[in-house]
Amino acid sequence: MTAVNPAYVVIEVAGIGYRILTPTPYAYHEGDKARIYIEQVVRENGIALYGFKSQQDKGLFNKLNEVSGIGPKSALAIMAAEDNGALASAIESGEVTYLTRFPGIGKKTASQIVLDLRGKMGNYVAENLFSEDEPKPDLSPALEDALLALGALGYSQREVDRIKPKLEKLPEMSADEYIKRGLGLLLKK
Repeated sequence: MTAVNPAYVVIEVAGIGYRILTPTPYAYHEGDKARIYIEQVVRENGIALYGFKSQQDKGLFNKLNEVSGIGPKSALAIMAAEDNGALASAIESGEVTYLTRFPGIGKKTASQIVLDLRGKMGNYVAENLFSEDEPKPDLSPALEDALLALGALGYSQREVDRIKPKLEKLPEMSADEYIKRGLGLLLKK
């Protein structure tokens, strides 16, 4: 980390500094090495890089960003609360009033978030069922990438969760192989 500012961090890669907008810049410290998952957003007025501590946070950002009336800045403001499990639970249970507490989110936009994302937040709710002391079940990075890719291909979280145990039983393989096997299982139905 080269610099930490109230709205962004600067990371240096191969001698080039990149400004990364992040929901919680002060979670990082100057001089420390950090892994940041980047999402590039291209708009008519510029290109911005958004950074997250985990693939799940990046996925949540992308889901929020797809909602009509929510842009990248609003999605970042919503995620700044750092309680993504409560956010996902509120969306799943249709708690519009919970969502209106975020800056720039009125009742209409909150209702749109629930309408667009309800039923798609199972992964985020499940992750928060584990306490801090209890370890989360480990997935291989290749399998984790494959599951995210299947979601990006348009399969619902419910469909991906249905085939996940079958993929976990397979011997270790590349993400591409997991994706091929996953697609095979999803197409069988």
